[in-house]
Amino acid sequence: MDGPIENTGERLDAGSLAEWVPAMQLAISGAKDADVPCGSCTACCTSSQFIHIAPDETATLRRIPKALLFPAPRLPVGHVVMGFTERGHCPMFVDSACSIYDDRPQTCRTYDCRIFTATGVDASEDGRDDIARRTREWEFTVDESKSSIVSGAMRATADFIRVQRPSIPSELAPTTATQLAVLAFELHELFITENERGVKTIASPTVTAFNAALSAQRRREP
Repeated sequence: MDGPIENTGERLDAGSLAEWVPAMQLAISGAKDADVPCGSCTACCTSSQFIHIAPDETATLRRIPKALLFPAPRLPVGHVVMGFTERGHCPMFVDSACSIYDDRPQTCRTYDCRIFTATGVDASEDGRDDIARRTREWEFTVDESKSSIVSGAMRATADFIRVQRPSIPSELAPTTATQLAVLAFELHELFITENERGVKTIASPTVTAFNAALSAQRRREP
């Protein structure tokens, strides 16, 4: 599918939030691939996205012409990004499919557009209108009190980052909607507190506490 995605207004089953969160944590850590029920949607392949490729992704790097790669900003030497065509398509997207699927980048293996739905971040902030339309159609099953708290915490984290961005060190702050959504997912537990009766609620940390957690998160990243 090469054309724009129509916003049908239909609700798409995103699955159980309680099951998706730990699966997404594994995907982000690189322990497993994201399992997204994409159907015929290829918006992530056709939305003018730069794809990060790490130096240890040797199988991927062998499949991509060097002319399509250039140094990744703010990352160590050896990390590269692959750009997109004039149409905004990934250059490896051929005949409506990934031509290097078995050796696709880790970025693609872990990409799950449902993270925008879960965190309430709008992908259109990055000009990813097709992805934004798709994520507005996803609907998670949130049928447990714990899941409801987690959902609220992820959205509270994203809102906190937006409001407090001037107080976050520039070298740590997210610069894109995708980075914002991922960070809101990764740090949402910081926004959950539990009282002496074991009841969990959403709380807002201090900027100092948030920046410390963010700094620690960045150090854990490869």
